[in-house]
Amino acid sequence: MGVAEVSEAPPVLVASNRGPVSYTLADDGTLTARRGGGGMVSGLSALGSAAGTWVCAALGPGDREAAARAGTGTLEAADTGGQSVRMLDIPPDIFDAAYNGIANSVLWFVHHLLYQTPLEPVYDSAFESQWAGYESYNAAFADALAAEAARGAEVLVQDYHLALVPALLRERRPDLRIGHFSHTPWAPPDLYRVLPDAVARQVLRGILGADRAAFLTRRWARAFADCCADLLGARVRDVPEGTAGTDAFTVTLDGRTTRLGVHGLGADGDFLRERAHRPDADERLAALRAQVGDRRTIVRVDRTELSKNIVRGLLAYRRLLTEHPQWQGRVVHVAFAYPSRQDLEIYRAYTAEVSRVAEGINAEFARGDWTPVVLHVKDDFARSLAAYRMADVALVNPIRDGMNLVAKEIPLISEQGCALVLSREAGAAAELGDDALLVNPYDIAGTAEALHRALTMPADERRARAGRLARAATALTPRDWFLAQVEALRGS
Repeated sequence: MGVAEVSEAPPVLVASNRGPVSYTLADDGTLTARRGGGGMVSGLSALGSAAGTWVCAALGPGDREAAARAGTGTLEAADTGGQSVRMLDIPPDIFDAAYNGIANSVLWFVHHLLYQTPLEPVYDSAFESQWAGYESYNAAFADALAAEAARGAEVLVQDYHLALVPALLRERRPDLRIGHFSHTPWAPPDLYRVLPDAVARQVLRGILGADRAAFLTRRWARAFADCCADLLGARVRDVPEGTAGTDAFTVTLDGRTTRLGVHGLGADGDFLRERAHRPDADERLAALRAQVGDRRTIVRVDRTELSKNIVRGLLAYRRLLTEHPQWQGRVVHVAFAYPSRQDLEIYRAYTAEVSRVAEGINAEFARGDWTPVVLHVKDDFARSLAAYRMADVALVNPIRDGMNLVAKEIPLISEQGCALVLSREAGAAAELGDDALLVNPYDIAGTAEALHRALTMPADERRARAGRLARAATALTPRDWFLAQVEALRGS
C-alpha cells in the first residue's frame, strides 16, 4: 500500500485516550506543547491529505487549558506538527471514573488476570457509578468523532479505554467504516466472566460495532471470539492461518459480521539504533559500565505495572545466586523499574515492594565493590537505551502482556548480542519464541534456570539468536503496523 494510494481515499480519523501532544501550564498562563511519537503519529503523517482528525482526551491541567482555548475546534497546528487534533475536556470526575476506576482498575485487571478473586472484584454501587462514567466518557468520544468525520470516512479506535465507542459511533454515523485495536491481551471466557454479565456483554457488543477489530496476536483474537460465542451466542468462523491477508476470524451477531485481524506491532529499529548512540546515551552507558565493571549483566526495563512481574523476576535472580553461587560477584542485575499509575494505592504498594526486594538481595549478597542489583526508579529513556546496549541477558517475564516491545528492543540494540529470557504469556512469545528462552512467569526456579542457561550460552549462539530476534522484532514497524490496519479496514 503506497502513500499515494492512501491519500486518494477518504480521511482516516484516530481516537485514543492519550493524544500526540501534551501541554504544561506555566504560572503566567503560558502553554508549552510537547509532541510525542509512535506508530500512529508516523502512520497518520504517511497518509498525507487523507489524514483526518485525531480525537483524544485532556489528561492534565495544561491539556485542559489547551482544550478550553480550542473549544470545539482543533488545537493549534504549530503545537501538533500540522496534525489536526481535537482534545476533549471531559469533566475530571467522569475522566477519573472512566480511566482509573474502570479502564485501569477493572478492564486492565481482567485481561491481565490480576484479580485476587477471593477478595476482589466487588461490584457495588461505587462500581456502578464508575461504569456510568465510563459510558459517558465513551459517548463523548463517539459524539466528537461523529462531528469530525466526513461522510464515508474511516475511524481507528484504540484500546480498552474506548471499548464502547465503535457501537456508539455506528449508531450515530452508520456511513462510517470503523476499526478497533486492542493493545492488551484478551481474557479467555472463564476469566472474562469475572465482569458483571451485563457489562461483559456491553463491552463485547461495543467492539463488535466495528467493521474490523484487531489484536496483537492470534491468541488474543481467538480469546475475544470465544467470549463472543460464549456470552453472546455469536457465530465464529476461522480464517485459516497462512491465508492471504491479516484476518483471523469473523464474528457474526444479529446479522452483522465483524472481521477480527492480527497485527503484531514491531520495534522502530532505525529510530532506536540512532537514538541509542546519541551523546546522552553514550554518557549514561559509560556511567553504567563504571558501576557494573566487567561483570555480566541481566537487564530489565519496565514500568512498575503489576502485570510486569518485576518482583518474581528479582526473586528468580536471587534464586540464581543461591542455586548457582559461581555467579556471585560475576553478574549484576540492572533493573529499571519506573513508577507507574502512582495515583492508585495498589501500584504505590507494588513499587515499594520492588524496592524492598531489591534492597534485600543487596543486603544478603553484596560484598566489596559488587552490588548485585542496580535499581533505577527515575524514568530516563537514554539510560534505558544504554542498558540495552550493554545487556548480556534480557529478562522480560510479564504475567501477561499484549505484546511487550522491550522484548523486541533489547536484542535489537545490544552490542554483543543478548540472550532473551521471555515469559510465554507475553504476546511477543508468538513471534520470538523460537530464539528466546521461554519461561512460566510464576515459576521462580524455572526462571532462575533460564537465567543460568542464558548466562552460560556460547557467545556465537547468543549472537546468532539475537540477530534472528532483531529481524523478527522489526518485521512490522510502527508506521507499517498502522498503515496495515488502514488497508485492512478498507478491505472490510
